[in-house]
Amino acid sequence: MFNHDPIQRHAGPPASSTPTRDYLNTRPPGVDEGYAVLPRSLVEAMPLPWQQQMAHLLADFHRTYAHLNWPLYRVVPSRRERLVDLDEEQLAEVGAIVEIDADGELVYRDRTGKLITDPERQTVLVSVLDPIPGEHANANQNTPPRGFPQPPAVPQPAYPQPAYPQSGPLPVQQAPGRQAPPPRRP
Repeated sequence: MFNHDPIQRHAGPPASSTPTRDYLNTRPPGVDEGYAVLPRSLVEAMPLPWQQQMAHLLADFHRTYAHLNWPLYRVVPSRRERLVDLDEEQLAEVGAIVEIDADGELVYRDRTGKLITDPERQTVLVSVLDPIPGEHANANQNTPPRGFPQPPAVPQPAYPQPAYPQSGPLPVQQAPGRQAPPPRRP
């Protein structure tokens, strides 16, 4: 039979043609402009059905791109810090030096000796101890109930925290003038 009711549409914007890019652009943990890093200990601690899906997706991914000349990647846990908040060792790590000029003011220079203007606003990545549980740790048991331990409270510039998009199906909108059916009871 022919149904005269209009087709119900999803609430919200239409589905994206670049869902992975859209999600990664929200900058979830472990993602920057060039890479998405998944800590192996957390991936291996996921529930078995998730691991099975992840293994399938990764196998497809690596089969598809196996022809590329893959380098080895060195991943270093890091955090953003203001240049003026670094100690000598951290400055050396990021390739910067601090000097006192003729006026008695601190000046910052990069590896080439070029003056770094406005070091108060310059942020750099500095290596830190990895806060993610180790290889043999059960991430669910060794992680505090509200997530990973936060670094000590240090005054830092306010960086907006992105809201990560919800995955899964979008709710269905009701046709105008129609009421939603009552929920099913088990």
